[in-house]
Amino acid sequence: MTNEPNRLRPPNPAVANAAAATEQRPTVPVSASAAISTRELSVFFGNDQVLKKVSLEVPAKAVTAIIGPSGCGKSTFLRALNRMHDLVPNARVEGKIQLFGQDIFAPQIEPVQIRRRIGMVFQKSNPFPTMSIAENVTVGLRLNGLRNRASLTERMEQALVMSALWDEVKDRLDAPAVSLSGGQQQRLCIARALAVQPEVLLMDEPASALDPLATARIEDLILELKKDYTIIIVTHNMQQAARISNDTAFLYLGELVEFGPTSKLFTRPLKKRTEDYVTGRFG
Repeated sequence: MTNEPNRLRPPNPAVANAAAATEQRPTVPVSASAAISTRELSVFFGNDQVLKKVSLEVPAKAVTAIIGPSGCGKSTFLRALNRMHDLVPNARVEGKIQLFGQDIFAPQIEPVQIRRRIGMVFQKSNPFPTMSIAENVTVGLRLNGLRNRASLTERMEQALVMSALWDEVKDRLDAPAVSLSGGQQQRLCIARALAVQPEVLLMDEPASALDPLATARIEDLILELKKDYTIIIVTHNMQQAARISNDTAFLYLGELVEFGPTSKLFTRPLKKRTEDYVTGRFG
């Protein structure tokens, strides 16, 4: 199955994810074992194949880490899961991706539906600079027609509480989002993703630009959120993967080398290449 890219491009990826707020979720069969499954997933940019027939199942309500050296396809894999590559004119996706048993490329499924159910937090915090803290959290809801002030306020507060930011900003919700610290801005972006009530949260190195204290806050937040959400995180930090993830996938040169419980992959890997990477022999 080949997915042809969508030529209609929103202003930026953050808007693409925020824009799916009040869509009615389709009824789908729910798998008890996997939130997301991929089968022979390949991604091409022009003639370059970046991801090569990756097949794995991501458990629901758990943290799955994606590790591997730079350029191995980690972010490409992550962005394929909520059809972000539809926004790239020369991108082509082959294979199958299922969200709780539903083919995300089925003809009746719009990309905005998928991005509403699969939120994304990027490596660099990207709050909308001309908006207040409150407006940043509710932008996705408002873009899709939610106008009731009480509902917007309730959803905003819930998202800020879940992102462990409410106590720090509740008295200055009208302040510019860019007035927050780097770590607070990243948690604000997490709140923005949570406000639309996704089922899965993708995180592309969300703490790579943060200091150790802010990184610890993000990691604590991830561990708390996994009680209610399926989280997939790309990280270069193997200590971070070991601390917060239940399962880990190791990618190398666009291929899935090994996938399994984090404790096993780091201590008793099945593949020599995995052992060499996690022990620092390369990468």
